[in-house]
Amino acid sequence: MAEKYEFPADLRDTQQELHRVNAELAALLRALPWSVEPHDGWADPAERWHPTRRPASPGWTEEEREQVGALRARALELSVEVSCHSWWATLSGETIVAARMALKHLGDQERDRERDQERGRQPAD
Repeated sequence: MAEKYEFPADLRDTQQELHRVNAELAALLRALPWSVEPHDGWADPAERWHPTRRPASPGWTEEEREQVGALRARALELSVEVSCHSWWATLSGETIVAARMALKHLGDQERDRERDQERGRQPAD
């Protein structure tokens, strides 16, 4: 059974914001063209052992680059805040790793329930 930790509220809040920022960045990157710079794309000949193809890409706009840059900078800032929080000094050895993993997975069950509800599934008992 996983040990329960009493994380400070500011550490929990920062970790949750980091999850939100990373999710927003991932969604943005999925929606953007595959190439940052404009690219004509390519199609390998079918006889290649593993042919690949990419459609032409218009590249990213300056606004899209700024959005990605801002989200990456915020994720880095939050990561530093979480990893350098003074609460970690109250732990030692392997406990730090276990607590870090527990913090990363705080709210997983709630997120899973919300996702299942959005998809119309019944919650698991």
